[in-house]
Amino acid sequence: MYTVLVVILILDSLILTTAVLLQAGQGGGLATMGGGAGTETIMGGRQATTLLTKLTWWTAGIFLFLSLVLTFMTQSGTQVRSVLEGQGQNPTPVAPTPLPLETQPTAPPAPPPPPRAPQPRSNRRP
Repeated sequence: MYTVLVVILILDSLILTTAVLLQAGQGGGLATMGGGAGTETIMGGRQATTLLTKLTWWTAGIFLFLSLVLTFMTQSGTQVRSVLEGQGQNPTPVAPTPLPLETQPTAPPAPPPPPRAPQPRSNRRP
């Protein structure tokens, strides 16, 4: 079912692309907005509905509907699962490492050096 809907969606997109490219341009558009275009261009005068216009609207609606249906079909198939799910292997046990039996005593840390006395400052100028 999913594959059939994808094929229909691809055919619909090809028909929609062809219908949009075959339509005649309206002229103007954003290019004439600042250049003193008349109110007919800005307000968009009423035009006759042609077969290509109807075909464009129908194929666009079918395209959006099929895209929505395919999206829901795809999301319903994916469920939230644990990352650990499906791992059939048990982890291999780690061999314990033997501790050293005899330890050498360590020397105590050296004491810090004594603080230095501050140098006296003189107020005389050279």
